[in-house]
Amino acid sequence: MRVEHIYLEKEAQEYEFSKSILKRFPDAGIILVDDYKSVFNRPRQDFQVQKTSTKLILAQKKDHFLYKGSYLSNSYGHEHFFYNSLILNCIYNCAYCYLQGMYKSSYIVIFVNLEDFFKETDKHLAEYPVFLCISYDTDLLALERYIPYTSEWIRFARTRPNLLLEIRTKSSNFKQISGIEPIENVIMAWTLSPQEVIRNIEKRTPSLKKRLESIRQAVETGWKVRLCFDPVIYVPDWKKIYSEMIIETLSTLPSDKLVDVSLGVFRVNSEYLRNMKEVNSSKILFFPFEKREGFSSYPQELQDTMMNYLKEIVLRFIPPEKLCM
Repeated sequence: MRVEHIYLEKEAQEYEFSKSILKRFPDAGIILVDDYKSVFNRPRQDFQVQKTSTKLILAQKKDHFLYKGSYLSNSYGHEHFFYNSLILNCIYNCAYCYLQGMYKSSYIVIFVNLEDFFKETDKHLAEYPVFLCISYDTDLLALERYIPYTSEWIRFARTRPNLLLEIRTKSSNFKQISGIEPIENVIMAWTLSPQEVIRNIEKRTPSLKKRLESIRQAVETGWKVRLCFDPVIYVPDWKKIYSEMIIETLSTLPSDKLVDVSLGVFRVNSEYLRNMKEVNSSKILFFPFEKREGFSSYPQELQDTMMNYLKEIVLRFIPPEKLCM
């Protein structure tokens, strides 16, 4: 990854993660700022234009170290479902990504005060078990070479059995953590799409073949693995390409070694969708979506058709109790 500029909050200068990141990118120009928001939230930015050159912002997060899980996300039956935002934005550029509707800037913000996230998590763990997703607003494993937050959270979870971590990724970067001994309370979750969708819609992401190879390595090493056929996008020949992808995936991976498989169609906060369409002309965003309860998705009849068709295929390979919808 080539980084042209790094914006560095003055209060973030002395953190070890700041120092290690700066060493990783010795040729990047360093710009000191008082507050990351003065760069990240400034007006008249273009998310997609900024995607053409990578810039980092190293910052100290002051509050909100945990958020309640979104109703649009699967809690997998866990009562105390949370997520955190260790990093804002992603090195990938998927056309359907809600981040382009959530933020004006696509600069990657890295919060370097990791210990504060740990402390807040411990406060909750003192009261109840926690299901925590740590890779929602970015792809942590894709960035592991530069900022080892995946490894750090696995280390943290190792001594906290009442913490269940989900680390979601589209990367093929399992090699970065392959030397770590697996633990029971960490789930590696891969998002999978047909190669046609990856090529046309999930820009800069690894191929299906590379993702599957990473998953195989994780399974063989003993990691808990979740497969996410989510979001399913309504595209021409969706039946053919998604069914072929699901069959290829589940016929080559040992289903008994998988924690579960999730299945879901594209859905997004309606306000984010409106913003997304202002910066991205991808035709998948201009489908006549149906609005309900603050989010937009395919009309219920189409959604049911897609889910029922793909559900039948998934259930050829796994028992019903392993399918999450």
